[in-house]
Amino acid sequence: MPELGFALSSEDHGPTALVEQAALAEQAGFTFALISDHYHPWIRKQGHSPFVWATLGGIARATSTLRIGTGVTCPLIRQHPGLVAQAAATVACMTDGRFFLGVGTGEQLNEHVFGARWPAPDERLDMLEEAVELMRLLWKGEDTTHRGAHYTVDRAQIFDVPDSGIDVYVAAAQTKAAELAGRIGDGLISTSPDEDVVKTFGQDKPKLGMMHVAYDTDKDAALKRAHELWPNTALEGSLGQELPTPQDFEDAAPMVSPEDVGESTPHGPDPDPYLEQIRKFEQAGFTHVYIHQIGDNQKEFCEWAARNLLTS
Repeated sequence: MPELGFALSSEDHGPTALVEQAALAEQAGFTFALISDHYHPWIRKQGHSPFVWATLGGIARATSTLRIGTGVTCPLIRQHPGLVAQAAATVACMTDGRFFLGVGTGEQLNEHVFGARWPAPDERLDMLEEAVELMRLLWKGEDTTHRGAHYTVDRAQIFDVPDSGIDVYVAAAQTKAAELAGRIGDGLISTSPDEDVVKTFGQDKPKLGMMHVAYDTDKDAALKRAHELWPNTALEGSLGQELPTPQDFEDAAPMVSPEDVGESTPHGPDPDPYLEQIRKFEQAGFTHVYIHQIGDNQKEFCEWAARNLLTS
């Protein structure tokens, strides 16, 4: 059985609620959590998108054992890697080394907002490799000058750096990204139980898979809520990376039926479909699975998960 974690969805909840949920997850027995780093929600019905680094400061103080990561940060365009390096180091210090940085190549939804050009996929992978290299240089806590193909820092020094260092987990859903994750990552993050991604990553390191669920005592109500709030889970192809605004995702949502969402989103009160999905990740080679509960009934879900998932 993979180790189970909790997804803190910045698209669904405001910052104070997310801090409270992190504490609930720790109390329920989840050992780790990842928090999304967005500027926009996917669709406006989700309704939120707080600044992740401020929220993480609250989570650091509200928890004591929960390992916390970003799921995931794009340190390429909207946030310069030098700034992400400082923010991550600060959170790692506040959590006594419980923090890890999850990184990826992002989505246009979040990265176009300050007018920057949206690069092609292969260029974003090159940018990510340089960004991770630069952040690791800065985490040495030394005076650093870097003039690379994509980023420059001039005599920059981070003074608050954790003694234990900061692990970098790299998100991948395709072969080229998985190859990069294998070269530069301390772990892998992915959103489907794809055995090929795990094999391409090819490292004996943590491999984290994310699954969406909609727990409710009423199965039909759970599926209805999942379809209304998270139709983007079932969008195919590159749409998730390329659409620029929540309105565009809403315009694409009619392509997705409740059945499409339900196919990959366990819902209702029966734990068996949830456990079956967790086993799919395990069979694909994932060592950890973190769970996104769709809806406001987070406390109820944590209590149910403690009885039905975390004891299995």
